[in-house]
Amino acid sequence: MKHKIFLSITILLMVALSACSNQASKIEATSIDAVEETYQAEVTSSVETSTSPSEAVATIVAGNSETHEDTKDYEWDSSTVIPITLNGDSISSDSPDISIDENYAVIISAGTYSLSGTLTNGQIVVDTQDEETVRIILNNAEISSASSAPIYVKNAEKVVIILADGTENILTDASSYVHENADEDEPNAALFSKSDLTIYGSGSLIVTGNYNDGISSKDGLIIASGSITVNAVDDGIRGKDYVVIKDGILNITAQGDGVKSDNEEDPAKGFITIYGGNLTLSSGGDAISAQTDVIISGGEFSLTAANGSGNPIDETTSAKGIKGLASVSIDSGTFFIDTADDSIHSNGDITINGGTYEIYSGDDGIHSDTSLTINNGEIGILESYEGIESALITINGGNTRLTASDDGINVAGGADSSGFGMIGGQPMPGRIPGQDSFASMENYYLYINGGYVFIDADGDGIDSNGNIEMTNGTVIVNGPTENMNGALDYIGGFTMTGGEMIAAGSAGMAMAPDQSSSVNSVLIAFTETIPAGTLVNIQSNAGDEVLTFTSSKEFQSLLVSSPKLLSGTTYQIYTGGNASGTMIDGIYEGEGYTPGSQYDAFTVTSTVTYIGISGATGGGFPGGGGGGGKPRR
Repeated sequence: MKHKIFLSITILLMVALSACSNQASKIEATSIDAVEETYQAEVTSSVETSTSPSEAVATIVAGNSETHEDTKDYEWDSSTVIPITLNGDSISSDSPDISIDENYAVIISAGTYSLSGTLTNGQIVVDTQDEETVRIILNNAEISSASSAPIYVKNAEKVVIILADGTENILTDASSYVHENADEDEPNAALFSKSDLTIYGSGSLIVTGNYNDGISSKDGLIIASGSITVNAVDDGIRGKDYVVIKDGILNITAQGDGVKSDNEEDPAKGFITIYGGNLTLSSGGDAISAQTDVIISGGEFSLTAANGSGNPIDETTSAKGIKGLASVSIDSGTFFIDTADDSIHSNGDITINGGTYEIYSGDDGIHSDTSLTINNGEIGILESYEGIESALITINGGNTRLTASDDGINVAGGADSSGFGMIGGQPMPGRIPGQDSFASMENYYLYINGGYVFIDADGDGIDSNGNIEMTNGTVIVNGPTENMNGALDYIGGFTMTGGEMIAAGSAGMAMAPDQSSSVNSVLIAFTETIPAGTLVNIQSNAGDEVLTFTSSKEFQSLLVSSPKLLSGTTYQIYTGGNASGTMIDGIYEGEGYTPGSQYDAFTVTSTVTYIGISGATGGGFPGGGGGGGKPRR
């Protein structure tokens, strides 16, 4: 049974700042007034000092539509607040701006309203024609409905729900609704809005969506702050045009998607932007799902989809951690992701600029159909079918560590599946005719320009259905033990002009970089399988060490590509012996190797030196060659 190190999630308490607007000077010493003072100070600070996303994230954000947020949304005059009292089975208020029929109230004018008390079965409706904002302060309000949504925004310019400081507010809807029009399904959430909706404040909101969604807006939805708990039979939080999360603590349990934006008509909408906050999402579908873009510039995330990586799902179920169909861009954040499907997914592009990741995936750890770029970050993919997959993969930096039951890195095309092609009129192993043909090889590339990559794969360690270029960085592969796969596998070419690669695996399909590379390589095929934990040492006749290495698996081939392999120099290969010093990922640092048995010797006379087999051509042993991943479910 795998052991998961759950992320420690720090709950940040919001601290009120002292500066207030001129309006705040009117506030008297009432509980609601004190809350307002806190709100106005907090929002002023939040708007002025929020951490800005990086240029890359900001560029994507700029491509989306502007949101409905305005700093004035969080400002109001306490002397104009209209109280609404919930009295169990009835509602009372003295304001002519509210139409009340026992347990049913309609807010008909813009303004700021305060709800307090308990309504056991009833509804608050917002239906205004004004062009001004409606603010609803939830001040220890508990509202349930036996036939519909407790709060229903039918029409308004904009609605801001304010969670009063220190309060707990509860909304619970019915398991079946009675709608005004039998042909429509609105409302369909415990907190439902047909207009732009914002939730703000330092209090708490507990929502139970027994009918469908928990919180839903048919326009835009902004969560500026607050502690929000949602339990829903379908989606937890949904904003059709967009969802923007600026801060807050979100605990969502949803049988559908956790946080969702699904506008399919407007390509500038259907996005999710997260600037910060603490999100714990458990979903039957996708944890975070956007029709277009997902943009994350900070926050702490614990995402579980379809009970995690150990749970099998059918092909019709999407149970991904973070899904942006057009793009996913992550600037920073701390992520624990455990999903039955891909953990991070896009049908388009993915860019990772930073962040810390602990990923368990029942399919791909990170998958994009078009391109995947890793610029930085601490990426740990502890369980996956394939660790990283895309038609174009660029690794510029960061620390990436991945474990895969099939390919570690797979450069392949197609919609969320390994690539396939033809050779000699027959399907290549693991390929479907008509996809990833040789004609399209030039579109598939793996670029490694820096960073540190450690791979533990049962299939190919690195598999490219096209080409590989490596200019810098370090790559270590503990590859397959079966001969049908290789630690390194590519169809096109592999040009290596910088960096270092150590790849241990089976010998049946072992490959090395091209002879056109400027970094020298040695590819060793041992006559017998080397047991796991056995040391292999390469050093020059002068005693200059190239490598002391031990694999966590048995292996029969070892590729060493390193600037330490100097042309014209003779090297000795040893197996066994002892090593002292620091060992990281099987590589020992220091001068503490005591030789075991000498296995062979070689002199570097060409870019690639082959040991243990004659007549090698191209990048590897006869019989070797590129290959795609095995067919996926």
